[in-house]
Amino acid sequence: MGNTLNCCVCPKWGWHRSRVWPCESEICEAATGNTAPVAPVPAAVESTEFAFEAVESFHVHHIHDREMPEVDRALEPNPSDDPRASTIFLQKYQIDVQEKRKSRCTNHLSAKPLTTKYSSCSTIYLDDSTVSQPHFTTTIKSVALAIYYHMKKRDADKSLDIFDEQLHPLARGKMPKEYFECVPKHKFIYRFVHVLFKATNLTAEFAIVTLIYTERLLSYAEIDLCPTNWKRIVIGAILLTSKVWKDVTIWNREYCKLFVNASIEDINELERQFLQLIDYNIKVSGSVYAKYYFDLRSLAKDNSLHLPFYLLNKERAQKLQAVSKVEDTKIFYSATMRSQKRRENITSLAQQLEKSVF
Repeated sequence: MGNTLNCCVCPKWGWHRSRVWPCESEICEAATGNTAPVAPVPAAVESTEFAFEAVESFHVHHIHDREMPEVDRALEPNPSDDPRASTIFLQKYQIDVQEKRKSRCTNHLSAKPLTTKYSSCSTIYLDDSTVSQPHFTTTIKSVALAIYYHMKKRDADKSLDIFDEQLHPLARGKMPKEYFECVPKHKFIYRFVHVLFKATNLTAEFAIVTLIYTERLLSYAEIDLCPTNWKRIVIGAILLTSKVWKDVTIWNREYCKLFVNASIEDINELERQFLQLIDYNIKVSGSVYAKYYFDLRSLAKDNSLHLPFYLLNKERAQKLQAVSKVEDTKIFYSATMRSQKRRENITSLAQQLEKSVF
């Protein structure tokens, strides 16, 4: 490392520490028996003389002059797997905000006045949204807004045939050309996602997991969320979320009732390819889920999707305390069941060992 000479300078003869080795073609000829009489090779050659002759006849780049290899994208942290990586939708939103700030400064536009209520020593404002029980309407709107920024700030229109709505239409009749060229409005995306969640009887936390699976698919398959594929990608993410995280879920044939032109074979193939593209990685850790929850809250706050704030009084404080006790009881019960099962396993193993001894 660091030398200006390479160990394979001469195409005919290689050298290493003043020793001369035959090249690969002559080794192959010797193995096959097609050898011809050649001049005897000296046992050693002065390294300095050989080095100067090689430098004069061949131009060898120094190690500092060589191009560094590109960083493998697979080694980069994935936001749907690593809680330390920033979410993709928040990065795209921040890019859009920076562009708007530049245009506002160029056009000399003033910012909107702040109307947010803040807590003080005498008054505390809280909302009903928590990590374990997010607010349904605000969460669905935030997820729809994240999908909107994915399409608005997409890098390209890379997609796959299984997600292309032009090849696999969901509704009867031919859609206009502008439908697949323009980014749909936030209200239209919210209406589509809201109807799906109401029809499948899913709660707000499933919407967060749906967004995680969506970004995992975009990262693993290296595709973009665009007007031609966003519906089928969201359907595949909701389908996978309900089957993995819901105890009682609806069958695939029920989705065919929601979309008249979709067949059961099409829904099955959509689910199968979605799983293959994410490498069957359906795990969502608590830290990743919490990261997406708080990023969606930040997105909702910045876009005036305010949660209903209430003044903290005695009744609301007691209600929050009761909810906290219920969650603590669930955690304690699950931990107790795990320890009890562990003790039963140890007891059964001890009994088996005792029987084997006697």
